[in-house]
Amino acid sequence: MRMTPLISAIHRKPLNTHFFEAKPENVKLLTNKSVIMSLPQTLRDLVCPAPHKRERRKEARPGELLDAALSLFVEKGYAATKVEEVAQRAGVSKGTLFLYFASKEELFKAVVRQNISGNFSEFNTALDEFEGSTADLLRIFVHAWWDRIAASQGAGIIKLMVSEGAQFPELADFYRVEVVEPGSQLIRRVLDRGTQRSEFRLLDPNYGFYAVLAPIMFVELWKNAPHLSGADGLSMNVSKYLDMQIDILLNGLSLQPPANFSS
Repeated sequence: MRMTPLISAIHRKPLNTHFFEAKPENVKLLTNKSVIMSLPQTLRDLVCPAPHKRERRKEARPGELLDAALSLFVEKGYAATKVEEVAQRAGVSKGTLFLYFASKEELFKAVVRQNISGNFSEFNTALDEFEGSTADLLRIFVHAWWDRIAASQGAGIIKLMVSEGAQFPELADFYRVEVVEPGSQLIRRVLDRGTQRSEFRLLDPNYGFYAVLAPIMFVELWKNAPHLSGADGLSMNVSKYLDMQIDILLNGLSLQPPANFSS
């Protein structure tokens, strides 16, 4: 069965029932809303006009700029992408872009936060609240990483950092602090949970997390290297591939007596 992404529960406070207590029938509350709603539709539109198209467009611009930047960074690379191209693809002027992002570097950082590291807070919350086995947690976590990050266009950022990170050490440092370190810590948390609950055997924490990271990194790079994998990624079923890797990993981690092999 395909595992669903990690979604933390949302707990709502109970509604205040005093607001629903019956009121005397002969009492009518007069509010601005009641006055407006009693007007004909044409007058209502004059009193409370819908947001102007320009206003709605302004609110959407940061997201449109980030989407345009992501597409260009993945298509052309960081060095070859110009802010003029990002603005043009988003349908705005270069000056408008700089109203939201001070530089191409800041634009890139915002793209990384929106598409990759912005997921980490929710992942951590879900790890805190998960009550099942660590084996199930590992399966859900790996599939969630794929669904939220690796299967999206944002995975191309990982390939970009591998190929261009050395040319832009400041961005490489940012990516390491923003993505690599917290992502690695998430994996360590899963493995530590299994060890503390006596579900996994003791591992060297400095190397154990690579066993989980390796298949994720492989599929991210493989799907973004069509010159190696072919346009269809050699017809790889990513879900089956990840399930197989998790199965191999869990059989190597589980606390069980070694099999007796006859010589």
